[in-house]
Amino acid sequence: MRTKGGLMAATRRLLADRSANFAIMTALCTPVALALTAFAVDEGALYNERRAAQSIVDLAAIAAAQNITNAQQAALTTLADNGITSVAVQQQGTNLAPTGTKAVIQVTPGRYTGVSTIAAGSRFEAGKLPYNAVQVSLKKQGTLYFAGSIMPPPTIGTTAIASAQPQAAFSIGSRLASLNGGILNGLIGGLLGGNISLSVMDYNSLISADVDVLSFVDQLAVQLRLTGVSYSDVLASKATVGQIIAAMANVPGLDRTAKIALQTLASSATTTVKIPLSTLVDLGSVGSLGLGQQPAGLSVDASALSMVTAAAALANGTNQVAVNLGATVPGLASTTLAIAIGEPMQNSAWLAVGEAGTVVRTAQTRIKLNASVTVGNSNLGGGINLLAVNLPLNVEVAYAEAKLTDISCPTGPSSIKVTLAAQPGVVEAHLANSSASGFADFTKPQSFSDADIADVSLKLLLINLNLLQIKGSSAFSITNMAPTTLTYSATDIANKTIKTVSTKNLTQSLTTSLINNLSLSVNALGLGLDVTALLGAVKPAVTTLLNGVTAPVDELVYNVLGALGVHVGEADVRVTGATCGRSVLVQ
Repeated sequence: MRTKGGLMAATRRLLADRSANFAIMTALCTPVALALTAFAVDEGALYNERRAAQSIVDLAAIAAAQNITNAQQAALTTLADNGITSVAVQQQGTNLAPTGTKAVIQVTPGRYTGVSTIAAGSRFEAGKLPYNAVQVSLKKQGTLYFAGSIMPPPTIGTTAIASAQPQAAFSIGSRLASLNGGILNGLIGGLLGGNISLSVMDYNSLISADVDVLSFVDQLAVQLRLTGVSYSDVLASKATVGQIIAAMANVPGLDRTAKIALQTLASSATTTVKIPLSTLVDLGSVGSLGLGQQPAGLSVDASALSMVTAAAALANGTNQVAVNLGATVPGLASTTLAIAIGEPMQNSAWLAVGEAGTVVRTAQTRIKLNASVTVGNSNLGGGINLLAVNLPLNVEVAYAEAKLTDISCPTGPSSIKVTLAAQPGVVEAHLANSSASGFADFTKPQSFSDADIADVSLKLLLINLNLLQIKGSSAFSITNMAPTTLTYSATDIANKTIKTVSTKNLTQSLTTSLINNLSLSVNALGLGLDVTALLGAVKPAVTTLLNGVTAPVDELVYNVLGALGVHVGEADVRVTGATCGRSVLVQ
């Protein structure tokens, strides 16, 4: 019994003795603590590795958006510069898994819309044109320092979206070969509804003067009494052509001659028709700026005369102008000119600021010229006298357009390159009578018929015909409609260089081409006369007289069209400012 009691006492003393508990607990917990420490080290390392990968992907996305035409290579170069040299490219619709030594990248261009009403996850649309953003996604295996022996390394995935908005300011139609103050006064006066008496020097000053368009919109806001608004808010309004020209006259930087000429035009404008300002100027995203603000690195300028004539054409309520030039055209005894102007398509202005895909257009234009040619020596021999020769010329030019296709800065702003696809309008010309009722209706084609080209008298032995009408018609067209690529360098943009694209080479003048195709007929009044000899004598004389006035008539037609911003078989385009924008992360 003593032995049993001693054993129980010894057991109780052992259980009550805690002097070695810490050592035992340490021995038991050390493996767990070491495992947790290893897990924490690996988790921290993976977190830092993910952050480093995200920073690199951010840089790759920014580089890709800055060089969006070569986005994939720009992203790969950025990865290589930051130590990720072994990379597989995952194409759209495929799925690659990273390996221990090779990462996987996917570069997806698309379009980003930074509108707050659109959910953040839906603002980037992959593959949507025109591109203004790039999404770069990277997958790579993470590094495990302690747990690699018991588990596979996890995949680190990071994504970044960067956007850059390259923009250019460009316009179409701004050239006059030579000036005739009388023609321009009659034309612009007819458009404005008043009498204009500017000199050729005044018009030259308006051609050479460039108006800062944003300053012009600032002045328009004053005219319209708009405050605390954006440029787009102003352009969403309407104004009369008088208000538009008055605002131009107040733009800082104009020389005195141009300023006075604009003030004269503004005071002479009697039309009260208000035009939507957005049909004149489209500022794109620049329009969101508040009045007085300027976009960084982008100038927006326009020819003063081009803006005046574009605004006047849009404001002309009847779409028709009639000008009586009398005998001011050399070789013509009398000249009347009718012009009909169709509005440019509503989704395109005459001057625009925008990204790739932006379009500018001229207006469709019709000209009807009726002229009486000075005859001179009327005796053609054989009893034939040429009494009168008429020139009924009809010209229609469809709208021309220029589309911004690309802006790139391969090595920085000084290397900027702007590419446009320019397409001149189809030209149709007729020496014929046209129907007066449908002249200004651009929804229907014009109809033509034989015109009275010449009047002759015929004296034979027993017959004396004082008036025989010789009729005829001719047609000429330019139909090659392939767009031409125009490229503008930084120097071209700084110099505001005008580049011209022609539908085809015009080796002959417009009027000469019509005259050479002229067919004539004569009404013999049922007298049974052989008119073959009569036409044989009359046609060479008529052709000679008409060819004698081709140069001044062509100059007249070209200058009238030029004042309206269009040309026969040509489109004139210039870029006045461009920027590749700054690439920024958006997601």
